Amino acid sequence: MAVTQQVNPTRMRVILSLRWWIGGILFASTVINYIDRQTLSILAPYLKEDFRWSNVDYANIAIAFRVAYSIGQTVCGRLMDRVGTRRGLTISVAWYSAVSLLTSLASGVRSFAFFRFLLGAGESANWPGANKAVSEWFPKRERGLATALYDSGSSIGGAVAPFLVLPIYFRWGWRVAFMIPGLLGFLWLMVWRRIYHRPEQHPRIGDAEREMILSETRDLESTRKARLSELLRLPQAWGTIISKTLTDPVWFFVTDWFPIYLVAKGISLKSGLIAVWIPFLAADLGNFFGGAASGTLIRRGWPLGAARKALVVFGGVGVTLLIPTIFTRNLYVITLLFGLATFSYASFSTIANVLPTDLFKNDSVATVSGLSGTGAGIGTIIAFELIGHFSDLRKASATHAFDPIMIAAGVIPFVGMILVLLLVRNTQATEEGLVRRI
Repeated sequence: MAVTQQVNPTRMRVILSLRWWIGGILFASTVINYIDRQTLSILAPYLKEDFRWSNVDYANIAIAFRVAYSIGQTVCGRLMDRVGTRRGLTISVAWYSAVSLLTSLASGVRSFAFFRFLLGAGESANWPGANKAVSEWFPKRERGLATALYDSGSSIGGAVAPFLVLPIYFRWGWRVAFMIPGLLGFLWLMVWRRIYHRPEQHPRIGDAEREMILSETRDLESTRKARLSELLRLPQAWGTIISKTLTDPVWFFVTDWFPIYLVAKGISLKSGLIAVWIPFLAADLGNFFGGAASGTLIRRGWPLGAARKALVVFGGVGVTLLIPTIFTRNLYVITLLFGLATFSYASFSTIANVLPTDLFKNDSVATVSGLSGTGAGIGTIIAFELIGHFSDLRKASATHAFDPIMIAAGVIPFVGMILVLLLVRNTQATEEGLVRRI
């Protein structure tokens, strides 16, 4: 079938490898997204003193974000499949950037929780939208690396955030620190609106690149939109959901609780600043390792499913390195173990993020991605409630207050690994064309 190219008659100059520029703008969105959400966790030790919050108070503020984020993942995923990637991410980033600016007006637990709820609702569209963009712009051999690129923005954003937020806080206070990510979001929108269109409509894509992309993504279009109830009957959908539900809470523990964990270990934030950003840098490397390694295995002739599952096993085993942290208070040993664990987590996470694009048609990618995000959100809410209560109850244990939490953080992703291996497989639904072969 011939490709209909909707190109401006006054042809603009072609951008070589345009799909990777698209990947770059998705990466930038994730960086800003994470600087935005990390601002609260970085300032938490200081805000706890200023506002006299307990760990439970802080957990409830964090949970307000997670509740909206969890619900929003499914709602925004379904919406993204309806309105399209360009419009959907425009609405999302404009929303959470405005909320970030308004957070500077907060005055206590309730107002912080309210603004964090609104922030979670807006930010929840980032991963479903980015996954949908990857499915529209990248062939399967490159989806893992493209997913790693945008997902690495979470670790880069987390690593950069302390160096951006803390100097602003020490000089101008916490209110200004919350405003900066909002301004960055509006700058990003200006670029996004100019650069993003689907491949068949983009005025600056070369003919060869367009044909290469469309030759592999045409089969992602389906004649009938799958109902949510149909998707939820598929084991592949549940494998995708579990891949996030049982792993992301560990990452969000690192992003939202790690500074508090270090203080509980008797390590000051000023002396332990390196420990705050090393796990994020390690996760960034893990993202690219997971995407590049699975892509390399595919090019060497491995079946798609085997190439993805190899990285799932690597990640599930590697995260268990969090458990030995209960035996040490040494900053460098803790940093090393967290770094190795987050590297492994990120390799697993890259595969978890790419599974919807591997398994489902284009009009269901964001929906399934959103469902997996909702599962991750629910798991994180439960985890945060338990972390808040157990860490407060175990204050008398001093530097061992977080020990049960670290053991759980090492074991639960390993269980998730086993379930993903069992559920993500070719079934009768694959033969019927409801799910793509993996």
